[in-house]
Amino acid sequence: MAVRRVVPNIQSESVQENRDFYGLLGFEEVMNHGWIMTLASASDPAAQVSFMARDKTAPVVPDLSIEVDDVDAAYAAVRDSGAEIVHVLQDEEWGVRRFFVRDPNGRVVNVLGHR
Repeated sequence: MAVRRVVPNIQSESVQENRDFYGLLGFEEVMNHGWIMTLASASDPAAQVSFMARDKTAPVVPDLSIEVDDVDAAYAAVRDSGAEIVHVLQDEEWGVRRFFVRDPNGRVVNVLGHR
């Protein structure tokens, strides 16, 4: 399994303020679903940060997202380890397959793959 990108998620409802501030650092809006907005570096599109008011289908806002090339294998490995699954593996209407797991520090990690 390979990691494709890691994105910090910041819980915030200040969409315009975040867009303006991070724009000063070279970030541009690349996705906005209303409840989540992702900004990416114009020079390195894999360098991203997301701002979430809430999560559309999960009980909590994750602290970070990790995109992997095989989310089903990641889910099996995490589940078999006994780690706490916060949001079970499921396909989402916006084109990702994902689950949430709690890391040893208590942080919630959104593990996803694009369908």
